Amino acid sequence: MAKTIITAALTGAVTPAGYKIPETPQQIADEAYDAWKLGAAVVHLHMRADDGLGAMDKEKFRETIRLIRSHKDCDVIINCTSSGASPEHPATDDERMAHHRELPGIEMGSYDAGSFNWMPGGVFVNSPQFLEKLGDLYMEKGIKPELEIFDAGMLGVANYFVKKGHLPTPCHYQFCLGVLGGMPATVENLLYLVKHIPAGSTWSAFGVGKGHLPILFASLAVGGHIRVGMEDNVVYEVKENGEKVMATNHMLVERAVNAVKAFGNTPATPDEARRMLGIPAFDGGRVRAALGID
Repeated sequence: MAKTIITAALTGAVTPAGYKIPETPQQIADEAYDAWKLGAAVVHLHMRADDGLGAMDKEKFRETIRLIRSHKDCDVIINCTSSGASPEHPATDDERMAHHRELPGIEMGSYDAGSFNWMPGGVFVNSPQFLEKLGDLYMEKGIKPELEIFDAGMLGVANYFVKKGHLPTPCHYQFCLGVLGGMPATVENLLYLVKHIPAGSTWSAFGVGKGHLPILFASLAVGGHIRVGMEDNVVYEVKENGEKVMATNHMLVERAVNAVKAFGNTPATPDEARRMLGIPAFDGGRVRAALGID
């Protein structure tokens, strides 16, 4: 049976408050451990400031990673954002990279391959200068870039930095569909993107909000990997009477695992995902020692 990598994106920078979103390092780490036990191979991490809003807080990343790795049985792949600021807690380019530069235990990092108008909030800025530095840092640290693609033009940006030697190959793409300002979450758009990435690449996809399930099932159908979680979607289902059943990360990951199995695939283990993505084998003892965990 084919292996499908499930990524759990547990909390975003702009996911609204009022839902069951983990916010503290302990809450995020607890839900990361739970997602791994359910079958997620990767956890994608954002941090929240004490007021609950998105922030690029290096020390909160440190504490969250330490708490996840304090579970000696947990070998989940840790993927940290480079784009977790909010208007209330802006971040410089250097602050967006500081945790990747300084903290042990980070195996993957997001790489948002371009800028666009993230409606209605403002401009999501990823300048060429920032992307060059970020790609170089990931290569220096051995961190696998996850190329976040919100629109077709970003494929060309990624190709440019590959050709200039600022991104390693083969690339791993994350197709982010349904953000107003990017490509809508349609199967047609997903197929276009899949057809226009280099041979030998790996890819995953998610749809925001109501695009969640169509993109999940379409990704399985055309051989991709999937991402779920409360960064992207806070509604589990809408009943016939219009009542909304609100989601939790546990519910979303569990449904993804069941969908993978129903399709006839098997959720990839973290070690299997590392081999598929070209990430070095996990050395838990070394990582825990570097984090100061007994």
